Amino acid sequence: MNELHNSFKIIGLAGKPRNDVNLQMHKNVYHWLTERGYRVLVEKEVAEKLELPEHALATLEKIGQSAQLVIVIGGDGNMLGRARILAKYNIPLIGINRGNLGFLTDIDPKNAYAQLEACLERGEFFVEERFLLEAQIERNGEIVAKGNAINEAVIHPAKIAHMIDFHVYINDKFAFSQRSDGLIVSTPTGSTAYSLSAGGPILTPNLNAIALVPMFPHTLSSRPLVIDGDSKISIRFAEHNTSQLEVGCDSQIALDFSPDDVVHIEKSEHKLRLLHLKNYNYYNVLSTKLGWLKNF
Repeated sequence: MNELHNSFKIIGLAGKPRNDVNLQMHKNVYHWLTERGYRVLVEKEVAEKLELPEHALATLEKIGQSAQLVIVIGGDGNMLGRARILAKYNIPLIGINRGNLGFLTDIDPKNAYAQLEACLERGEFFVEERFLLEAQIERNGEIVAKGNAINEAVIHPAKIAHMIDFHVYINDKFAFSQRSDGLIVSTPTGSTAYSLSAGGPILTPNLNAIALVPMFPHTLSSRPLVIDGDSKISIRFAEHNTSQLEVGCDSQIALDFSPDDVVHIEKSEHKLRLLHLKNYNYYNVLSTKLGWLKNF
């Protein structure tokens, strides 16, 4: 029994639907919650489409300030976008999976209400914390841009695929030079996302580790590197690189910079708090999503 569920009086409902089926799920969950006495704040764009009462409309910031739990309906992309904003409010999130791969969204829509009831009414859940990364652009000694990432920060040319030359420093000590299409700096959460596609290792979510994964390196000796999660990574660039470079945060936020700038990446002060049902098993998720079959 989890006593935290007793404090779930105001619940946020978030996620941007791609189609009417998802929009209907928002409506159904809204009514299911209100019928049970919860006050529900619905992300503004969705609430307006559903023509919900004015008191139910809220920005993500308002939801973060007021709610004790947020239910995100959609795939992992929806969860990433909402979680980056909501992480600073230290609020737990749970996802109803309407996407293709649900590494962050646990609840099966076919069994959503039974699972929500187990969570909200009986407290059968636990909260898992995952760390985020913060990327900063330093220009002439000043930080001119920053962004956070739950999965990964990716350094690459802004326009077309180009080789770039850069030096990587870890805790202000030179680590390696590289010529490649870019570099993926991944959290354990992101190790099953873009990093995995580039040949990076799978890191279990509870690890305090960061993976540095080269993108199409110019030499076969270049390999993924896993470092301590509390490390500060700094990347400097050769002057002859293309003038338009970019740090992509979860493929949803882009920070532009030039070869004269320095990119710093380290653990964010904020954490993603994921609420899981008590029978959640990360290895089952891996096995299902990656097609690891049992041989006996």
